[in-house]
Amino acid sequence: MSFEGMFDGYKSGFVTLIGRPNAGKSTLLNAVIGKKIAITSDTAQTTRHRFRAVKTTDEYQLVIVDTPGLHKPHDALGEELNTSALKALEDVDVVAMLIDSSKPVGTGDEWVANQLKRIKTRNLLVLSKTDLTDDATVDAQLEAAASLAEWDGIVRCSAVSGEGVPEFESAVVELMPEGPQWFPEDMETDQPIEVVVAEFIREKILRSFSDEIPHAIGVQTEEMTYSRKKDLHNIRAIIYVEHDSQKGMIIGKKGAAIKRIGTEAREDLEHILGTRVYLDLSVKVRKNWRRDANQIRRFGYGEGA
Repeated sequence: MSFEGMFDGYKSGFVTLIGRPNAGKSTLLNAVIGKKIAITSDTAQTTRHRFRAVKTTDEYQLVIVDTPGLHKPHDALGEELNTSALKALEDVDVVAMLIDSSKPVGTGDEWVANQLKRIKTRNLLVLSKTDLTDDATVDAQLEAAASLAEWDGIVRCSAVSGEGVPEFESAVVELMPEGPQWFPEDMETDQPIEVVVAEFIREKILRSFSDEIPHAIGVQTEEMTYSRKKDLHNIRAIIYVEHDSQKGMIIGKKGAAIKRIGTEAREDLEHILGTRVYLDLSVKVRKNWRRDANQIRRFGYGEGA
């Protein structure tokens, strides 16, 4: 059966963003959508969900699949995140591989590119973070990255400055097939709001702490209710850590740290939800949860999402 002409030139499809940790995938997703819906930080494993964002125009509907950064795993969580990222290569129309143009192309990038060779999906090479370096360095990086695979297109961009983002979007749409709108016009993400809430809380922790603490954090939204009369969301969430010492750090002296986390998260959540928010945070210890595949899935990370 031929579908030619059925959609009057309207294009739609799925594009997976893939790459090493901190390649700029979530930042690019936010830039295309035009607002912050995916969390970002400089910490590896910031993205733990296979996150879909939807952009709908009169000419096309673009479904962007953000993935955890591919890396050498050190625990069950890392293995689960890698599995999730690789599964996101299946049944999509385009794969866009991001490479940080401010850092030398390395064996990790080569390994990611090799994963693309096992699929027949059309692909796009994206040199990201061009605002962090000069043109000569970007040119050198481009030459090295271009040799990693046979690409259907190459784009340079900076999601922070916006330079090259329209070109990225156009390049993806060019590779997309004609098709229907898969999602409602007003839909921006397929993630349940409870997951979005938990992730924005986790982002504030990632940005407040360094070293091992961020990796040991899991967040769950336990309860979320809305009062129409007060135009207020009441949210109760639990921050899980692996050790008692980490719990003390998250709470802080006289509760200062967790109060700061709550204040920063509430500001984002009020913007996202469009209402006032009362946020109740608590901290619990769940020993070595990153080694427990069942607990990882209960948090919704990786393939548990």
